[in-house]
Amino acid sequence: MILFADEAVIEVTAGKGGNGCVSFRREKYIPNGGPSGGDGGKGGDVVFCVKRNLRTLANLRYHRFFKAKNGQDGMSWGKYGKDGEDIVIPVPPGSTIRDAETGELIHDFTVESEDERFIFLEGGKGGWGNIHFKSSTNQAPRYAHDGKPGESRKLKIELSIMADVGLVGFPNAGKSSLLTAFTNARPKIAPYPFTTKIPNLGVLRVDNERDIIIADIPGIIEGASEGAGLGFQFLKHISRTSCLLFMIDCSDENYLTAYDTLCDELSSYSEELVKKPRIVLCNKIDIEGASERAKEVAEKIRSTDKEIKVIPVSIVANYGLSDARKAIMQLVDELENGKKAGQTNSNADFSGRSSSFLASRSVDEDAEVQYPGME
Repeated sequence: MILFADEAVIEVTAGKGGNGCVSFRREKYIPNGGPSGGDGGKGGDVVFCVKRNLRTLANLRYHRFFKAKNGQDGMSWGKYGKDGEDIVIPVPPGSTIRDAETGELIHDFTVESEDERFIFLEGGKGGWGNIHFKSSTNQAPRYAHDGKPGESRKLKIELSIMADVGLVGFPNAGKSSLLTAFTNARPKIAPYPFTTKIPNLGVLRVDNERDIIIADIPGIIEGASEGAGLGFQFLKHISRTSCLLFMIDCSDENYLTAYDTLCDELSSYSEELVKKPRIVLCNKIDIEGASERAKEVAEKIRSTDKEIKVIPVSIVANYGLSDARKAIMQLVDELENGKKAGQTNSNADFSGRSSSFLASRSVDEDAEVQYPGME
């Protein structure tokens, strides 16, 4: 579990704006030079962006402090200070940003495209230099504005794996074996409980243009929603999946109650989880008596919900896997087509910024302002 980082607490600070400059022109043959102090540069922003090649938050777990560069102070000869460089923090798809103290949701990275930027904190504005305060009654202003300080926030970044299909089942139900049979993933497989200790992702190739992502979540046990076993820690990753694939071990003595127990644990954790579309696979029917048990499970499930597909499979004997593959593809297609039909363009534009140069300069209204004629 140490290798899989799905939570991180970081502190981010925007850059301070550069101070305005107090300066006067002293050039030969120009007796009335006047003020020439330039503005300070704007501080750097704190920016988050999605990187598809990231799968965990390990890059944030050991690098917890992020600070953008400060803006450069204004200079003489009317030169403006350089704007501070932004600090760009990459996160994997499915990440959420919350306030570490209040838990308030700030942003959810579910629809962003590659390298799309979310500006969380804008850098402090640069202070005005004395070149702005010259007037007919005050031709030599000897003051400038300080740059605005950059805001600092403590954040909690959480990752919920985004996949099309989430594998749900008790330990040793055959989830990792199914992931190996369907995809290019190679999770650890062994004949003892909790062999899988971290979520694994695999890609099921549909055709040359489309893939289905399957997530193998560590085994859930009874009481997982209350913290038992590993299930509580990773149940949140199932919440991002489009549909669920239940794995029932028909060689186990609790085969008839396994499905109800899994549904109860999902429902206890989140009512939304138990409402997700699903397929049930009755595994290990190659074992003596398991085939009859699979029929009992199918009859019980269909007595309450006839829409759920129950498919008997044997991963070891390669039986029923073709039917299971087709059922998964069909369900994902139906969900995607339904989503496209009801999709609305509600993405908010978080990156709108004023392009005016003076809009990035600071005018501190609380500071003591020297009006023309006060000297």
